[in-house]
Amino acid sequence: MSEFSSPATPIQPSLTDFANFYLYGLTDNPYRQSTDLAKFGQLYNLVIGEHGGAGIASTFHPYQLINQAGVPVWYAAYAQLYAQPNRAELFTAMAEEQARFVVAPPVVFSEFHVWPDTRLTSTENPVFSHYIPFVLPFLVRKGPAALRWDAELAAAEGDRARFGQYLDAVNEAIRFVQPSPGFVLGFGEFDDQQPSQLIERFMDVRATLLTQ
Repeated sequence: MSEFSSPATPIQPSLTDFANFYLYGLTDNPYRQSTDLAKFGQLYNLVIGEHGGAGIASTFHPYQLINQAGVPVWYAAYAQLYAQPNRAELFTAMAEEQARFVVAPPVVFSEFHVWPDTRLTSTENPVFSHYIPFVLPFLVRKGPAALRWDAELAAAEGDRARFGQYLDAVNEAIRFVQPSPGFVLGFGEFDDQQPSQLIERFMDVRATLLTQ
């Protein structure tokens, strides 16, 4: 037996070390991609801030976020990062340097898969065939710092006009992947145990859309 022990293999973070966040809004075309990595980085910094993680290089209709096997797009993004031969370096950079990456979603997420919650279908709510929901996902390494969105919201102290300036900046930053007439409504965290919470985000604005 050698008197020298080999270096311990770094423990790779699990899915529980990441949070699944998203911007959500309305558009005329929810499924759009971009190859502009710099713009994705700017958007990530504006919305997430000083947290390592990955932006997913596409916007989606909510019914594209979970594939036929029941896997959310955030989990697929994590799997892609984990599959990289230099994953130890990637995950270390996320934790220690707040590094950000961009992941291209598997093509399977181009397919629509209506959840048991059907409220966003045009049959049940025709308004969502005109104002079409979209989501832009972020896979974020958990950390103690506040998310940029939350920090801006707290700093606004309930002043809608003040927070509106920040929201305008987010809308401008997302134009490279969601051009006008697309616009952001808000920001949230996806819970795979309660996916209908995402549907509720859009249902909350349904009455307003019906008066437009």
